[in-house]
Amino acid sequence: MIALGVIPARYQSVRFPGKPLVDIKGKSMIQRVYEQAGRAQLLDRTIVATDDERIYEHCIIQGMEVQMTSSDHRSGTDRVAEVAQKHSASVIVNIQGDEPFLPFGHIDMLLTVMQEGKANLATLVTPIINPHDATDPNTVKVVRRSDGRALYFSRSMIPYARDPEVMPSYLHHLGVYAYDRDTLLEITKLPQGSLEKWESLEQLRWLEAGYDIQLVEVESGTIGIDSPQDLADIVAWMDRNGID
Repeated sequence: MIALGVIPARYQSVRFPGKPLVDIKGKSMIQRVYEQAGRAQLLDRTIVATDDERIYEHCIIQGMEVQMTSSDHRSGTDRVAEVAQKHSASVIVNIQGDEPFLPFGHIDMLLTVMQEGKANLATLVTPIINPHDATDPNTVKVVRRSDGRALYFSRSMIPYARDPEVMPSYLHHLGVYAYDRDTLLEITKLPQGSLEKWESLEQLRWLEAGYDIQLVEVESGTIGIDSPQDLADIVAWMDRNGID
């Protein structure tokens, strides 16, 4: 198995323009993501995929492998697929560009599942601990089949607890994917389905088309940066934990 990690990076963001290049205690966010991914033992290579010259030039200066991609992509998955088309890796990992402290062991867990031939498409989930997160539409929930694969993803609180005395266990979808190359190229050619349009979750397009998604459970999630306040929070967290 030859595994390629791809980090989609866009400059434009409604909530936080220029997010990949923001400074986090002396390093850009995209550099921290890249370096963290490089620590995964089963990942052979990592590439930043961007459509922005500023990000591209920054990556070159910092010694990161980077590839320019089309500015017409609808999603990060489409951007990852463009990179995959130009390389011969058998497995591709889509690594979120706004999670600078994603544990590299999470990537290895995904790749282990792919290496063992248990799935063509896999993603990370973690238990929801905070009850508020279960009701937050920005926290994507997933229901798991008995074979460990995804039954449904939703921004709603699923499963619904009809009996308030019997609370179900909720799973948070972390949004890091691994695909075999053929599956990745296939799913990016699928037309949008109704479920994706309603929930604005592209993985529902794949489920609706009949693809199986293996869920890989990890103990905890990671810290994402979606706004300037998130950036301040993560710097404060680094200071508290003595992280440079």
